[in-house]
Amino acid sequence: MNINYTKNNDGLVPAIIQDATTKNVLMLGYMNQEALKKTQETKLVTFFSRTKNRLWAKGEESGNTLNLVDIKLDCDNDTLLIQVNPNGPTCHKGSDTCWNQTNNKNYGFISKLESTIENRIANADTTKSYVASLFAKGINKVAQKVGEEAVEVVIEAKDSNDELFLNESADLLFHYLMLLQAKGYRLNDVVEILKNRDK
Repeated sequence: MNINYTKNNDGLVPAIIQDATTKNVLMLGYMNQEALKKTQETKLVTFFSRTKNRLWAKGEESGNTLNLVDIKLDCDNDTLLIQVNPNGPTCHKGSDTCWNQTNNKNYGFISKLESTIENRIANADTTKSYVASLFAKGINKVAQKVGEEAVEVVIEAKDSNDELFLNESADLLFHYLMLLQAKGYRLNDVVEILKNRDK
């Protein structure tokens, strides 16, 4: 790894710390050659602390270590992306990240949609919300709707209208997310099972 430690005249390079599983950015620290070497040897992320003016292993006092998974160097050879498995909260103030965010897995729009479904189930008027009205009819109706949408996906898959196939696929996924919540689960519960099968 050909790292440019001289760009900032202090022998340090920024080290962006990212959760290897959730892909969330946890913190930013700085490393010199010695800190990087110790990180690679111990597999525990070690920084050069500018305030303490010494090497500092994350979690050396709190126990909230960052277990090394991978190190990548950026295109200018002056910034590290370090993927880790965190052992506890990363921020010294007790939060998961130094931006006071929860380090949850996020599936982008799908996670937003799950939150919308949850909100509609909990708060929406059943006369104004399709989600609330279907959920109010009970799990059997929600499950039935998933079955109907699955059949429609199969039918459209056998035809040549891609637009109809994709729209029915969207309907199936939407209703499946509802069914998961009716059973008390989220998409991530299913993803974890798939990950455990990946051998």
